[in-house]
Amino acid sequence: MAKVSELRDLASDELERRVHELDDQVFRLRLQKSMGQSDAAYKMKGLRRDRARVKTLLRERELQAAHGAVTETAE
Repeated sequence: MAKVSELRDLASDELERRVHELDDQVFRLRLQKSMGQSDAAYKMKGLRRDRARVKTLLRERELQAAHGAVTETAE
């Protein structure tokens, strides 16, 4: 599990790459779970939470950029 402070230090393109990697891992674990492997169930929870953290940071950056553009045009 990645800490939010570590994720905030990464660039946006690195965060997007991390989301794609986590999506791939969740997909693979879903396949393992469907095939009956028991260790996949508890790993998926952490991966989904990490993915949510990264997507939240990307959305925060997107909103900050949009807010900055709005305030620049208002001035």
